[in-house]
Amino acid sequence: MNIKFTARHFTPRAGLKQHALEEVRKLARFYDGIVSATVILSYERATNSIKTAEINIIVYGKVLSATQKSDDYVKSIDAAAEKLAQRLRTYKSKLHSKDKTRVRKIQDKL
Repeated sequence: MNIKFTARHFTPRAGLKQHALEEVRKLARFYDGIVSATVILSYERATNSIKTAEINIIVYGKVLSATQKSDDYVKSIDAAAEKLAQRLRTYKSKLHSKDKTRVRKIQDKL
């Protein structure tokens, strides 16, 4: 899986970048068809800022995205990764249910 990391208007510390990359790598256990991922960190204001984490995942034929805002980057990354984990489970179940109906139609014709 190819992971691209972007921090807008600031330089992230090494631990923050490593945490973001690890959270995205953990998503591979839910679906192994992930082609690439993009992590974008930004903030809204300089003082009392709201930190935003956006994670985009490209799977075969679809882009899954999650954006979370909070007062800390780690919380935002964790929440966005949790959202994407749920979306990957839903995507995977839809993929499997489509294949089952197609197999049933073929069996009915025989």
